[in-house]
Amino acid sequence: MKEKQSAQALFELTTDHLETGLRGVPVGYCPTSLVHPEKGLFYRGYSIVDLVTKPPEAVIYLILNGELPTERELSVFKESLCENAHASKDILKTLQSYPKHIHPTKLFIAALTLVGAYDIKKDLRESGTQLIARITELTAWVYRVLNNWGPVNESKPELGYIENFVHMLAPPGVDIAKLTSYMKYFLILHLDHGGGNLSTFVGKVVASAHSDLSESLVAAMAGLAGPLHGKANQESLKFLKEAATHISDPDDEAQVEAFIRQKIAHKEKIFGFGHAVLRTEDLRATVQYDLGDKLCPSDPTFRLAKTFRKVGPGVLSEFKKISNPYPNVDAVSGCLLSALGLSDENYYTVLFGMARCIGITAQIFYDRLIARGGRGTPIVRPKYLYNGPVR
Repeated sequence: MKEKQSAQALFELTTDHLETGLRGVPVGYCPTSLVHPEKGLFYRGYSIVDLVTKPPEAVIYLILNGELPTERELSVFKESLCENAHASKDILKTLQSYPKHIHPTKLFIAALTLVGAYDIKKDLRESGTQLIARITELTAWVYRVLNNWGPVNESKPELGYIENFVHMLAPPGVDIAKLTSYMKYFLILHLDHGGGNLSTFVGKVVASAHSDLSESLVAAMAGLAGPLHGKANQESLKFLKEAATHISDPDDEAQVEAFIRQKIAHKEKIFGFGHAVLRTEDLRATVQYDLGDKLCPSDPTFRLAKTFRKVGPGVLSEFKKISNPYPNVDAVSGCLLSALGLSDENYYTVLFGMARCIGITAQIFYDRLIARGGRGTPIVRPKYLYNGPVR
């Protein structure tokens, strides 16, 4: 079917498409996930709503292999994650030597680089399993090293993928059960999001040169670190915190509406709303609003986020330039992380990256090992038109 599709004209390319960030320009296939404008996010044909209550390991297996696992397959996959879960302690020692003022995302990128230096296997699938098994440990190390929370808890992968992550993270004064419950949702909701978002695309481009998985993910995470991409969840929390200084009652719809209108009047961004593809509320946000009602219903920032959810679409829809006035995943993820004990928003991109590296890995598997009948995609080599002087 794909051979036939490849011979079809997909759309007309004109000079108007140049220097627009390839927006809307198809460049390949993505079998792992679909972002439908009205129905939301799907992984391998399953709506994200139907997946968030499943074990994270089962959803990771689905992303990697195309089908939900049987009980036996899930058991074997969990065993594989356990066997590959321990990263070299030399990586931790090196991370501890970095300056403590470094941004967490930079240290996370350094950790991925070091995995490539110490741990990565040559076989692509083996290195993928290894990296997925260890990325929670790397993320916990980044948190604990920069926060001076004391010795890092020893990895206990037999606890479960996210259970072990929270065990290693062990933030002081936190309800571990609630944080674990939320992080399972957070991981699943952020695993994958089509092939055209910047970090995924960059990772796939670098992988097309047959760079190893560590190098490809380092490039992807450098893209994620940009303020126009992976920092959206932390910017949304900052936005809510700013709003809270102007709004005396987080449940007061009139005050929230006035704040939104004031921001628009000053041509300032309303963080957490809108999406490049979606034309309705992001189901990843819907799921999190419901979860927040169970885990932290009285948290003032979460209550404020819910009021923005009620008021925002009505106000934003008045402006024709806004194609999607509805909340996206970032509208609520930051305030839930904060409410459940991870209050420093500078680390949110690292948590995002921890999850997204898994989806990017699955897409690299497809591009390198499955695409074009197993030949893989060629090295990415677009054409740029010269527009300099002619002498």
